[in-house]
Amino acid sequence: MGGPPSLPALVRTRLRAAVRRPSRLSPQEAEDRALLLRLISLLLQYPDAELVAARDDLADRIRSLEPTPAARHLAAFAGWFPAEDPEALERHYVEVFDLRRRSSLYLTYYLHGDTRRRGMALLTLARRYQAMGWDVDGGELPDHLPVVLEFAALAGPGPGEAPLRRHRRGLDLIHRALEAAESPYRHLLAALLTLLPPATEADEEAVAKLAAEGPPDEHVGLDPYGAGEFAPPDAFVPPLPAPPTSRAEGLR
Repeated sequence: MGGPPSLPALVRTRLRAAVRRPSRLSPQEAEDRALLLRLISLLLQYPDAELVAARDDLADRIRSLEPTPAARHLAAFAGWFPAEDPEALERHYVEVFDLRRRSSLYLTYYLHGDTRRRGMALLTLARRYQAMGWDVDGGELPDHLPVVLEFAALAGPGPGEAPLRRHRRGLDLIHRALEAAESPYRHLLAALLTLLPPATEADEEAVAKLAAEGPPDEHVGLDPYGAGEFAPPDAFVPPLPAPPTSRAEGLR
């Protein structure tokens, strides 16, 4: 039998566990974190008339946040969002989220592509929501990022944020694509990533491979993005014909 693990090995193991394990939050910290997730969820939704009308109130709420890294990224977005022309906002949103696969907000696509496994992943997500007593009623798929964020805010940093942690690599790819497009929405993804465990070297390698090769490809009729290649940033990909996700509540 081998001896006990060396001290450096023990340290490395415990450090990895500490990075991956969500820390225990005080009630106030949990409330603040839920608010950040709700704000990101709301601001990542389609900028319809209702959301546009609430822009100034949202910007004021962001300015009142405690000065955390996530709050600073949100403040950068809030410096752009209220002043933008509503029609220009709509065009920009459709361009970066509906017409480009690299920055689509449907998370299971990055992990499973157009394969049968994606259908199972969507079903698993829906069942997770139901098990926690939450039904998605906004007409969106359960892997739509604003939906996943709202669930995380409702269910808490353990089980609620598990889908976000699982799709960390997809979130990294979305952030990179938004940065390349110089889209202000990159600040929202940057804010979200500060709330998740840091990316590992394996994560970074996987994201680079995903960016170069795209996700798995197996056409089985489950493609809410329409035709079009994964890589070209200007490829036309028809958006999913679904109504915007219902507004998050409890932001006061």
